[in-house]
Amino acid sequence: MTEDDFRGRLKSAVAGSSDVRVHDDAVLGRLAARTHYVRGDFHDAAAYGALKSKLAGLDAQYSTGGNLIFYVATPASLFGDIVEKLHGADLAKASEGERFDRIIVEKPFGRDLASARTLNQELLRYLSEEQVYRIDHYLGKETVQNILVLRFANGIFEPIWNRRYVDHVQILVAESLGIEGRGNFYEETGVVRDIIQNHALQLLSLVAMEPPTTFDAREFRDEKIRVIEAIRPIAPADVRAACVRGQYGPGFIDGQNVVGYRDEPNVARDSITPTYAAFRFFVDNWRWADVPFYVRSGKRLPKRLTEIAIQFKRAPHLPFRKTDVDELSGNVLALRIQPNEGITLKFGAKVPGPSMRIRDVSMDFGYGATFGREDASPYERLILDCMKGDQTLFDRADGVEAAWALIDPVLSTWQADRDVDFPDYASGSWGPAQADELIGRDGRSWRRL
Repeated sequence: MTEDDFRGRLKSAVAGSSDVRVHDDAVLGRLAARTHYVRGDFHDAAAYGALKSKLAGLDAQYSTGGNLIFYVATPASLFGDIVEKLHGADLAKASEGERFDRIIVEKPFGRDLASARTLNQELLRYLSEEQVYRIDHYLGKETVQNILVLRFANGIFEPIWNRRYVDHVQILVAESLGIEGRGNFYEETGVVRDIIQNHALQLLSLVAMEPPTTFDAREFRDEKIRVIEAIRPIAPADVRAACVRGQYGPGFIDGQNVVGYRDEPNVARDSITPTYAAFRFFVDNWRWADVPFYVRSGKRLPKRLTEIAIQFKRAPHLPFRKTDVDELSGNVLALRIQPNEGITLKFGAKVPGPSMRIRDVSMDFGYGATFGREDASPYERLILDCMKGDQTLFDRADGVEAAWALIDPVLSTWQADRDVDFPDYASGSWGPAQADELIGRDGRSWRRL
């Protein structure tokens, strides 16, 4: 493309975006004028020379102090070569005073523990950890960050946020969409690499972490990583009892007939790539010992929804033995991450009338109703943090490797065991029956949504 071609794409993308809130032609014109396009092959050192020349001119024009941020949104297999070529062109140097070179890399950070370690070694051969920003847009969501405020800024929640009061935790990342024409990508990735290993474990770590002394990036990430390292490893012999995989078949979404995964373009007819997964994790530390964390995610589920539900233990039934109350249900604190961000607290209340009857009711807080629309998207917020040099909400090398060390044995076991009856859930359902059995064996059930 020429620069004008690229600017045309930029303007079209902004015009068609539901996330961009400023549609001022003058603002868009200024942005387009500062947007440039340099052609070249990722493996060609000469292309990086051309890039360096272009950046030098822009640095002089805009007085940016030599500061550079490279956003590398490419397959992870290219990260190492790109960083090497940037370093060879003197574009990825160590920070000097206030001048910096930083690199943002997109997930997935490898496809297993070995590749993640190799990727980290390639990045850190030429860069320091302080220069690398591994981005996960979930951590840029206001509702995700509000988990920390809910826990650590409110005196009523933190005292009961432990094994004495919490029965179990459910984390759901549900999508009604299929793979949307990305068959080649999804065949290599699957739901565990795409969602569980990063997004879902990030949410789990925020729910389970200890309060950091300060919200300094190092201390905050230390506490998150300690949670991942404390999760009980799932041995190959335990995979069938602790994990469920599934793959969607034909069905209906929003009244429309949709095809099964194996009938999607660029998907093998005998594919065993999971589009659904459910895990039961245990965090083996003093706060959470014996409290199960049930994590599930899938495509072609009935609705798009990300939610964390803290299920508290039931109160004793003793005072109500001679009433019409058969059983007390536990209180639930549900944090909705998307699409309708908010927090709901479920508790029991007496139904009006002469007899003692109890019904669950909810106190509901919605972000939109209280604060209006978010002023920035997750990516905007995280890129701004990178500009400021704040790594708090970005993954660290040891955190990535800890997550892969947990997930790798499960993926290896599943890959070796091809005796699966896929598809095993219909599009528009909440997943395979085995997932209900996974939580049912513990005398619990998935939340009705």
